[in-house]
Amino acid sequence: MTQLQASDVPGMGRRQFMNLVMFGSLTGVALGALYPVVSYFIPPKPGGGGGGTTAKDALGNDVTASGWLASHPEGDRSLVQGLKGDPTYLLVKAEGTLAGFGINAVCTHLGCVVPWNPGKNRFICPCHGSQYDDNGKVVRGPAPLSLALAHVEDGNDVVFLKPWKETDFRTGDSPWWV
Repeated sequence: MTQLQASDVPGMGRRQFMNLVMFGSLTGVALGALYPVVSYFIPPKPGGGGGGTTAKDALGNDVTASGWLASHPEGDRSLVQGLKGDPTYLLVKAEGTLAGFGINAVCTHLGCVVPWNPGKNRFICPCHGSQYDDNGKVVRGPAPLSLALAHVEDGNDVVFLKPWKETDFRTGDSPWWV
């Protein structure tokens, strides 16, 4: 039997270095494999730094201000796909321009899509009869809150919707939807 000499046993410095290399290699591989999986579940912020999104029509095409105004008359309230994919009303003002705000069409009572009723000049929920005025302010329950707002902006003729974080001009309260 041969005896081990001190020079045959690796020193602790070398052993610690090899453990560090092994740990670093395995950590790098694991993080590299997990990054695409984790990033898949984190939604991107659309519309650049402002957190907005491009409005989409019923076919999924980008809404242009000129095209929208050419096909929608004054006083029209029609749906586009807005923030978070929610249906949002674009309003055409008397001057033939888009209003600076859009109205989210999801009822604050149970989440039904609220259609515009031009005969009564109101949004009326088909599920439980909640009613909202022409700006989306609740006027009759059971809905507890007004419809959410979004900023409407026209950039290079493309319509963008951005989150409304300011005071709700209809009620004077802080926005509940932020």
